[in-house]
Amino acid sequence: MDIQPRLPGIEAFNNLAPDEFAAALRPLFEAARPLADALYGTRPYTSYADVIDCAESIAANLPVDDKIEVVNAHPRIGENAAVVRSQSNLSYHEQGYDREASLPAEDLQHVYAELAELNRAYEERFGFRFVVFVNKRPKSQIVDLLRDRLHNSRASELETALRELFAIARDRWQQLT
Repeated sequence: MDIQPRLPGIEAFNNLAPDEFAAALRPLFEAARPLADALYGTRPYTSYADVIDCAESIAANLPVDDKIEVVNAHPRIGENAAVVRSQSNLSYHEQGYDREASLPAEDLQHVYAELAELNRAYEERFGFRFVVFVNKRPKSQIVDLLRDRLHNSRASELETALRELFAIARDRWQQLT
């Protein structure tokens, strides 16, 4: 049985040292250092909704390289299950790895092969990871979405990846409170 991470109370969160603060952000959005540092500098917060709103505003104004670092902190969808689980237990469950045991092995192999190829093409084209709010959709649906998003511009995709990352954070916040 996996232990769900807990968010500290907002007052305790506001008083954490920088490294502890960054670690406390991870359950929400796998916070990369540029975002964690900027958020630390804008304390105190009145709520986690305030933290997420502020993070979204900060991310929108970061230099492109920092935006990419924020996006790339999120685990790759379709990555090896053990790798995803070691990076983020929340992502492991969100991406449905724990629900795949009942699916035909051949179907899973096909979907994972497609995701690997599409992730490679996406990262080669855009220079950062594909991020999507899975929202309980099977990976087979994500394959189609990833294929479609390959036709977007780099700027549009970076905005979309950040928007999706904060949709994930809002969903996680609801689950962790």
